[in-house]
Amino acid sequence: MSFIGISGMQYAGASLSGHRILLVEDSNLFTSMIGARLKELFGLEVEVCRNFHDLEEAYERSTEPVTLAISNIDLPGAEQGEALNYLIDLSIPTIVFTGSFHEQTRDQLLSKEIVDYIIKDNVFAVDMLAESVCRFLTNHRHHVLIVDDSATARALLSTRLKRYNFRVSAADNGAAALKILKDNPDIGLMVTDYHMPDIDGFELTRRIRGSIGSHQLRIIGVSSSTDRLLSARFLKAGGNDFILRPFIDEEFYCRVNQNLDTLTQIRMARVRQAA
Repeated sequence: MSFIGISGMQYAGASLSGHRILLVEDSNLFTSMIGARLKELFGLEVEVCRNFHDLEEAYERSTEPVTLAISNIDLPGAEQGEALNYLIDLSIPTIVFTGSFHEQTRDQLLSKEIVDYIIKDNVFAVDMLAESVCRFLTNHRHHVLIVDDSATARALLSTRLKRYNFRVSAADNGAAALKILKDNPDIGLMVTDYHMPDIDGFELTRRIRGSIGSHQLRIIGVSSSTDRLLSARFLKAGGNDFILRPFIDEEFYCRVNQNLDTLTQIRMARVRQAA
């Protein structure tokens, strides 16, 4: 079936079965709703763990790797977040689904490098969770190029994108980026710094736009500069988006998703026109 996500993105409803998904949640209502929705939309089965003991048993009784966990923060026998820490220590990608949330909670969650968090504060929460699960399970279809002369910045962006299950390539200068794009036509998104020694982000974007249009490659510029005109100049050079450093994690991920959603919709429209 077709599924329109909260973001407005249309998902084809293709089965994503074959993944092992742990649902760590003690609410009968939410376990029922989440299990039914993921089954209906994507053919996904979930293993329900209602407490910390169930979680430990589920992990230890099977050698099959866990693709993704959906976890509440507080559980019976694990009121201090022990279940979430257990999942993180096992390097299991985790989406947090919680009704208890404030700024301190957010900072703690992001420090644990979770995939995403969804708050149980509205009637759309389960659909928001379903969309987040779908994105994580399908993000590997997207190839992203990072261009930055700073090794630290490249590593930071690579870590963030790989956490979300994207395929990532990296270049430390503009010339290397052009070669990688030539050798990898499947790259759909490039995130490039502005300040670089050989070819700055503006010139790199102009050169790319000479042969690769926005219907093939989305480009996000980044900079730590305080010059507010940079974003306008970058967009006029052919960029699609611009973000100032330091990033807010949620904004960065949303901008990446929005650009890839746009690319997907453009490709789908071109296929329909050609049919």
